[in-house]
Amino acid sequence: MFYIVESSKSFYEAGFDLEPVVQRLGFAILHTFDFSETLRRKGIELDEDCQVFEICNYRYAEKMLSLDMRLSLTLPWRISIFTQNGATMIGLTRPDTMPSILGENDELARTAAEIEAKMIMIVDETR
Repeated sequence: MFYIVESSKSFYEAGFDLEPVVQRLGFAILHTFDFSETLRRKGIELDEDCQVFEICNYRYAEKMLSLDMRLSLTLPWRISIFTQNGATMIGLTRPDTMPSILGENDELARTAAEIEAKMIMIVDETR
């Protein structure tokens, strides 16, 4: 369900290095949520750092939505960079789980596998 790797980079370096990789592989960062900062502003201290990047490839999104509009519930895709016990981690929820949500559909399964492969490349190259 998840793909998570440990990075040799600091939390901030990994976040900075993510965007050029995302763009080079045909995706765009739509929004970044800094959960640890948001919680701090609300008076909640979190011992770890966490940023979630919402990413999209517009052609893949159009293809997914043309197959089944319920897939809008899974968009955009997310990559998370977080710290855990002093280590920087980069991960995602695997898009290839989508076909099991909607039943068997070969085109959906193929598209989800393509998206997942590219997202894993993003994670691995940012690492």
